[in-house]
Amino acid sequence: MKDRIITTAPAEAEKEYEGRLRPQRLSEYIGQDRVKKQMDIFITAAKERGDVLDHVLLYGPPGLGKTTLANIIANEMGTGIRTTSGPAIEKPGDLAAILTGLKEGDVLFIDEIHRLSRTIEEILYPAMEDYVLDIIIGKGPSAKSIRLDLAHFTLVGATTNQGSLTKPLRDRFGVIQRLEMYNVRDLKQILSRSAGILDVPVSEAALDELAVRSRGTPRVANRLLKRVRDYAQVLGEGAVDEETTKTALELFDIDEKGLDQIDRILLNTIVTHYGGGPAGVDAIAAAIGEERSTIEDVYEPYLIQLGYLVRTSRGRMITPAGCRHLGVPLPGRLAERYPEFSADQMKLDLKN
Repeated sequence: MKDRIITTAPAEAEKEYEGRLRPQRLSEYIGQDRVKKQMDIFITAAKERGDVLDHVLLYGPPGLGKTTLANIIANEMGTGIRTTSGPAIEKPGDLAAILTGLKEGDVLFIDEIHRLSRTIEEILYPAMEDYVLDIIIGKGPSAKSIRLDLAHFTLVGATTNQGSLTKPLRDRFGVIQRLEMYNVRDLKQILSRSAGILDVPVSEAALDELAVRSRGTPRVANRLLKRVRDYAQVLGEGAVDEETTKTALELFDIDEKGLDQIDRILLNTIVTHYGGGPAGVDAIAAAIGEERSTIEDVYEPYLIQLGYLVRTSRGRMITPAGCRHLGVPLPGRLAERYPEFSADQMKLDLKN
């Protein structure tokens, strides 16, 4: 998969500026109002009791602020935070070193927690429930089990795939929060705040354009802002206005719905190769030269959210809305299924 401006995966080079743009308190956190209100109640209650916060599971698509929220939880509780990820904890000793290094009330943030091995999970269970760590020393008949007391801590787990979590692990979280895709209004606020921090003059109309094309994701919104800022600096007059934004995003091959070339290739392939579908994911992957997992995790979610693509038991199908966006008539089978979207009507819609 080539590098995409609109990918929701974090880039290594962005970590420094992402840190500057991240809010530090719940009051600064834009969007996710339901989650904010609930977390404010839970945090306030825990602080008034002088207790640690229950373990928290955050799930949802990438780029929505799960890592940011974990850091905010630590800040609001007035504690330290230790950050790691599921794939990084390979051996029981790795987890033991992290757990024994925590101080009273600390937050342990594990990103991609669904990728923890079963062995690591088994060690984590008593740590989450009773704040103890069971260690086996030696092998065979002479092996001994030692139980170590741990500091009371809050585990914050983040995952993009809640269904991959085992039930015993999921049941040990006292607070489970789903983060939703952002609406345009909230994305505009995020972009306005980021523009102020980065000292980028941006017009209201430019904020509208950026927000609409950000795929409902703050990470993508901030990345687009930076790229358009670069364009305005080199080829414009420094300020980010509506015309500059549209020209820059057209150059970067990002259309008015936030789709890039790869998104359109995927949709076009279903139309031209498979008559609009249904088409199996493996067949689509072979046709466009991508991995099955990349299509399922990276490309499909946003196309499905827009209503351009549907998953069926027989495969993927493009929708009338998807054909309209591409500017192509409905393939034969779909035209029979949706007679209201005739070729003449599609042309009329496109013209308007």
